[in-house]
Amino acid sequence: MWIWSGSDLKLRLTLRVAAVSTLCFACISGYFLIDSDRTARARIAAVADVAAKTLELQQSKIQWLNNPRSKFPDLDSVAASVMAPGLCLAFRSRGGEISQRFCGGAQTDQAPPPLAFAALYRHLFDPGREAVHPVVSRDQVIGEAVAWVDPAVPTAEAWHDAGRLMAVFMIALPLLCGLIYAALSRALRPTLLIRDGLERIAAGDLAARLPPFDLAELSAIGDVFNHLAERLATALADRNALTQKLILVQDEERRHLARELHDEFGQSLAAIRALAASARQTAAQECPPLLAECDGIARTATDMMETLRGALFRLRPPDVDELGLAASLEGLIAGWNGRSRGAPRFEITIAGSFERLPSSVGANLYRIVQEALTNAAKHAGATRVTLRLQMREAASGGNVGEIALAIDDDGRPSEPPIKSGMGLLGMRERVAALGGRLSFTAGQPSGSSLRVIVPLAAGLDAAPVECAA
Repeated sequence: MWIWSGSDLKLRLTLRVAAVSTLCFACISGYFLIDSDRTARARIAAVADVAAKTLELQQSKIQWLNNPRSKFPDLDSVAASVMAPGLCLAFRSRGGEISQRFCGGAQTDQAPPPLAFAALYRHLFDPGREAVHPVVSRDQVIGEAVAWVDPAVPTAEAWHDAGRLMAVFMIALPLLCGLIYAALSRALRPTLLIRDGLERIAAGDLAARLPPFDLAELSAIGDVFNHLAERLATALADRNALTQKLILVQDEERRHLARELHDEFGQSLAAIRALAASARQTAAQECPPLLAECDGIARTATDMMETLRGALFRLRPPDVDELGLAASLEGLIAGWNGRSRGAPRFEITIAGSFERLPSSVGANLYRIVQEALTNAAKHAGATRVTLRLQMREAASGGNVGEIALAIDDDGRPSEPPIKSGMGLLGMRERVAALGGRLSFTAGQPSGSSLRVIVPLAAGLDAAPVECAA
């Protein structure tokens, strides 16, 4: 009943109250009509009974006086006392003949009811039905006293009464709905606070709490909300701690793998190059046709060492603590430009000083940039990638600053944004571990944007230093 998506709760409840009120009004109106019809029938039956008893007395008087010329039936006295508008009174003999009849005139000051209402009322109540009472003389029925009402009279009276009820209803219902709507608006006003609290939770503000409410139901919701926010904050803190541990383990495994590759595979490649050089010297003296094969082995070993050097750089980048985040990122961009030979072209812009940046923040930001550049270059097919790193004051002001990282490319947005490496999920975990925010959007018709905001404690210098590469 009047339920649609997105409808206002106050309006929905008000409409339901209006529907229930209308139903109650219909029931009350029906009750009044039924009671009025019952009362009218009882009155007509009483008139018929009085007329019958009067006629019986008249017949008894005639018989006692033995005066057959006396007038019978004589309904004048009865009609004078009981006659009403539309009421008819008659005597009907045993043969069905009407000997005498009196009818009161109908009122003319009332507007006639609509035909539909008149037809419905007559169908439901049959207002013209006769009330009949037998007239008995010497234990024999000599006729009937008949009383009835013109159907137009009770129909008009019912319409008049219904009209008055309808007028009262049309005045009372809007007032009732207005009062109910105002009361519901006041009672449901705390739901705005609940919605604001949910929006703050959705935005990541787990410190949001709801105040106590007067209504018990809303107060229970507030208690559950606050308990859920506390548990969510605790769970998020535990997850961030676990994420930091996992990231540390991952970085340690990368360093261990880099050491193993450098110490084992790197040494083996160096030995292959040395053996290739020794074999070339021997071939130059004893078997010149083998010089080309020896040179090929040396070139292959050299290429493998270059590939290994790039892999070692990605597994174990330069120490951010020693070089700083800005220098490490500039070196990363230079390495990508050197390997890609301008396709794609990588650009970097740094604003601010990052010398006092905590090591954990610097290392995680470096890994985020490293993964984002890899995805843009290898998976999105970008031709131009720009990186902007900025140290700035927080939007909320105060002594707390934040780092803003933006990476844009002109690659294909239809491709999955992250296919390999730690992926977008890994980036989010790193940013969450730092207490920051990450957003990724794909533009139309091409390109994608990565935005990272990481808050920092007060005391970091943010001198306006501009670097470009």
